[in-house]
Amino acid sequence: MNTIWALAGVVIKELYRRKDFYVLFVLTALITLAAGSVQFFHDDHIVRYIKDLCLLLIWVSALLITIATAARQIPAERESRTIFPLLAKPVTRAQVILGKFAGCWLASGLTLVVFYFFFAVVTGSREQSWPVLSYLQAMTLQWVMLGVVTAMTLLGSVVFTAASSTVTILFIIVAGILFLGRHLNTIALHHAEPLRTLIYTVYFLIPHLELFDVRERLVNDWGLVSWPVCGLAVLYAAAYTALFLLLTWLGFRRKSLNV
Repeated sequence: MNTIWALAGVVIKELYRRKDFYVLFVLTALITLAAGSVQFFHDDHIVRYIKDLCLLLIWVSALLITIATAARQIPAERESRTIFPLLAKPVTRAQVILGKFAGCWLASGLTLVVFYFFFAVVTGSREQSWPVLSYLQAMTLQWVMLGVVTAMTLLGSVVFTAASSTVTILFIIVAGILFLGRHLNTIALHHAEPLRTLIYTVYFLIPHLELFDVRERLVNDWGLVSWPVCGLAVLYAAAYTALFLLLTWLGFRRKSLNV
């Protein structure tokens, strides 16, 4: 475990040395504050609009940071050839995968804390309400979802050679799941066999990341999701995360490390 946490610490330090997080956070802050300063038809009650925009920016920024950070971990180690002394210490390939995953996932969690703190301050200052539990629940569910995305991206970094390819492909896959995943069963009804069965198979195999999206509840102040449902969502995400990490380890142990 000490080895895994040491690797995770390196990943977290690397993230905060880069400019990705700072640029995305500043953009999110500027766009949200600019939108909040607009008075539509002299209506002061535009908090829902601000909340919706800010949460959308948080989701996009968090996905970009998570995918970009996880995608470059293993390719960067191979290109700089630091993977050889790392494995010679000795560190097993499983420890490398778990360390990289833990670092990327914790880093994404820290970024979410910063983003949601800004979100709470901006919206709270406008509507004089501080539903802390709702914010914590939304942040936790999003962080759990990012664990699945992190594991998927690490798997992609083992399959694809270039980090840029991994980032592009994974972002398209994740966006497709979020926007189309929930509708695949309906789409399947409008197609004949064998395409219908193929679409249904995809529908039941993919991780449904949209289940962790509670932005609408926050925007409309619908209150908390029941905790048993949250617990099932966490178990669902943990199962997919473990599956993707297992596939990453199987792929990594068979992969040649020569550049």
